[in-house]
Amino acid sequence: YDRLKVSERDDETLDLDARLRAMNGPLLAWYEEHARILPWRENPEGYRVWISEIMLQQTRVEAVKPYFERFLEALPDVASLASVEDDRLMKLWEGLGYYKLPGIGSYTAGAVSSIAFGHPVPAVDGNVLRVISRVTASREDILKASTKKWMETHLRGTMPKDRASHFNQGLIEIGAIVCVPNGAPHSAECPLESI
Repeated sequence: YDRLKVSERDDETLDLDARLRAMNGPLLAWYEEHARILPWRENPEGYRVWISEIMLQQTRVEAVKPYFERFLEALPDVASLASVEDDRLMKLWEGLGYYKLPGIGSYTAGAVSSIAFGHPVPAVDGNVLRVISRVTASREDILKASTKKWMETHLRGTMPKDRASHFNQGLIEIGAIVCVPNGAPHSAECPLESI
């Protein structure tokens, strides 16, 4: 009986992984055609991606754009950020929220690693949790850390190793503009609808 249960779980995992792999082609094609033009995407250098990801944790994309431009103009690199006076830094950051950062979690680390450096590491935020839950028909609570960890594990094993940046950004983008929170998803526009 125990062997049968393990075998069923293995089959479910293979099924899930096959389904996640099947979304790679449609996701990447959709992203290349529909990716929004954003200032941090123009030059996805590590510092720029890191700053944008921290800003985006508390604020919508459209609101972040002017803050990002102003911040990068004043503090264009890590050295200038490290040497800026606290008062000036707080003035540049004012209005964005997050005045004390607890650290960098798995999402931010994955986003910077994949977007800036091309490392095949998942970046699982609320958008990605929502998209993957819908693609896999999962009923797991996406607010649980265990659900996020489970998705990170499966995405790490199924994401295209040579296109990690576009893969992660594509999932985030679909979650932001197609598979939206607080409303009906735009299923007819979703490239993952048939998966």
